[in-house]
Amino acid sequence: MRTLEPILAEHPFLEGLDSRQLQFIVGCAMNVRFNAGEHIFREGGSAEHFFFIREGKVAVEISTPERGPIVIETLGPGEVLGWSWLYPPYRWYFDARAIEMTRAIAIDGKCLRGKCEKDHDLGYEILKRFAKVIINRLQAARIQLLDLYGSRP
Repeated sequence: MRTLEPILAEHPFLEGLDSRQLQFIVGCAMNVRFNAGEHIFREGGSAEHFFFIREGKVAVEISTPERGPIVIETLGPGEVLGWSWLYPPYRWYFDARAIEMTRAIAIDGKCLRGKCEKDHDLGYEILKRFAKVIINRLQAARIQLLDLYGSRP
């Protein structure tokens, strides 16, 4: 039986982690699959996992009563989905929907938070890497806001 370690070791987000740190993450991992159109999570829901996308495309969206869902960002293979598992109250701030059949590796957030508490070097590495994800997501939201409201007087 093949473990998820070699797959995770190839993911760009985890590049440079040592084998011990990678093993910690593998211990919290499982394969998941989402069909086209399926919601992976919804705003306000419990943020219990994050995802390393292996194949497919995922839309990160916000819903508005006037316009319906607005795509903030589209993610694909090699990217990371979800950061709300890191910070209380562990609730999603966006919706995520598979645009096409998507395979990913889900990481149990509670499991990894516990391991990061025990290994602060791992915790620091994870936080540094997720800071980039958060900045990119906020920048994508900013660009969408400019597109939506920038042309109004």
